[in-house]
Amino acid sequence: MIDVLVLDVNETLTDMEPLRDGFEAAGLPRHSLEAWFAATLRDGFALTAVGAYAAFRDLAAELLEAQLVSAGIEPTEETIGNVLSGFTRLPLHADVAPGLHKIHDAGVRIVTLTNGSAAMSENVFRDGGILPLLEHRLDVSVPQRWKPHPDAYRYAAEVCGVPVERMGLAAVHPWDIDGAQRAGLQGFYIDRRNTPYPKVFGAPDHTVADFEALAELLQE
Repeated sequence: MIDVLVLDVNETLTDMEPLRDGFEAAGLPRHSLEAWFAATLRDGFALTAVGAYAAFRDLAAELLEAQLVSAGIEPTEETIGNVLSGFTRLPLHADVAPGLHKIHDAGVRIVTLTNGSAAMSENVFRDGGILPLLEHRLDVSVPQRWKPHPDAYRYAAEVCGVPVERMGLAAVHPWDIDGAQRAGLQGFYIDRRNTPYPKVFGAPDHTVADFEALAELLQE
């Protein structure tokens, strides 16, 4: 079906729940994670929409600082750094390693493409046993366009040396699936929580429960 599988990272491969510990240690409610992460994506998307760019960490740090100030907490560099460093210690979802090993064994090339920093997840992938499976670990710092802008996906295609139609993107985020499909890739929706897919987006090419199910699909 495809030559190259492009993987989103945050939430798709990694379980972000442990980040709540960092928010709690900083004095913030554990549920602050959702609003902060959504705001970071929002501002990255907004800058991309007007032709500008900022790195994920810069946006994430400023928004975290704003949350701390609103809560009456002194926003020190140490506090912010401790929260953001949690990204380097996240576990992979249980289905990721076995699923990706099967996909790799089937001859499909695998790359990651994140709106964050590719370097941030290196230890996560090494500890999770999937680093050797990844041909490239890409982020949007080169095209300076956050996903779901088409330039981000086209950049991955250029690096891999394949046409976009021979690539597929796997993600838990409908906005990412929709963006990839508009750029010409196939879209694989990883639906671990049986979440209805928003009708405002184009339907994914395939919906699977996890990466082991995606492996079975790609081996057919």
